[in-house]
Amino acid sequence: MNGPLYRKVADDLRRRIESGRLAEGEQLATEDELMESYHTSRSTIRAALKELTTRGLVNTLHGKGTFVTKQVNPIVTTLTSDPKTGGGGGEGLVYTAEVAASGRSATTGRLRLEIMNANPEIAHSLGIKEGTTVICRHEDRYVDDKPWSVQTSYYPWSLYNEAPGLLNNADMAEGTVSYLAERGIRQVGYRDTVAVRVPNMEETEYFDLPADGRIQVVEIYRVAFDQEQRRVRLTITVYPADRNRFVINVGDVPVSDELAAGGPEAL
Repeated sequence: MNGPLYRKVADDLRRRIESGRLAEGEQLATEDELMESYHTSRSTIRAALKELTTRGLVNTLHGKGTFVTKQVNPIVTTLTSDPKTGGGGGEGLVYTAEVAASGRSATTGRLRLEIMNANPEIAHSLGIKEGTTVICRHEDRYVDDKPWSVQTSYYPWSLYNEAPGLLNNADMAEGTVSYLAERGIRQVGYRDTVAVRVPNMEETEYFDLPADGRIQVVEIYRVAFDQEQRRVRLTITVYPADRNRFVINVGDVPVSDELAAGGPEAL
């Protein structure tokens, strides 16, 4: 085989991992043992392990060793809503239905409610002045008890008189989109802005991501509009890229039975 020696070592270890001879979670031999096995230098072994780390096949824990990475079965989230059924959207009840359709269990952490002043980013998204009071609702979301995403929604304080339940610190079983609709504030559309970035320290710890930042996060900013074209909600959802995939439907696309009865909901 042509190419540098470290790549030959990496390819051999990769084949052993992909064939199952090295199982998920199994610890690799030490650097000294690998040097002896492959009759090569420490620098070559470290280069090979770096190659496997970049590919997401192994993970080195300081003071413990190098382990075969446990492969994640991603959840597929539909970001668009179906024009006929309202299914999709990646939020609330519909998100739970999509997770359940994959044979997994979706749960959320305790809702955190806060009244705060809008920073420039929130103010720009909601079309309000910086420093204006907003209602913030935040949840951590889990799949099979593993952190899967975090979602924070901001509502202009001007909605409070029409929808005082936004300050209810208990979960709304019907979701806030349905609650607002009952109060005469119908969500008629939303605009998503998608960014991919390196996770911050808090996200790295919460999602248990590698500290080197090689697994990025997908951050989706959603601005929702009501029937009067008011900006009534900003929802920011952060998804680790290693355990999430997204679907965007355009045109007349069949929707799955699991989502047919649902609609996009938020916190």
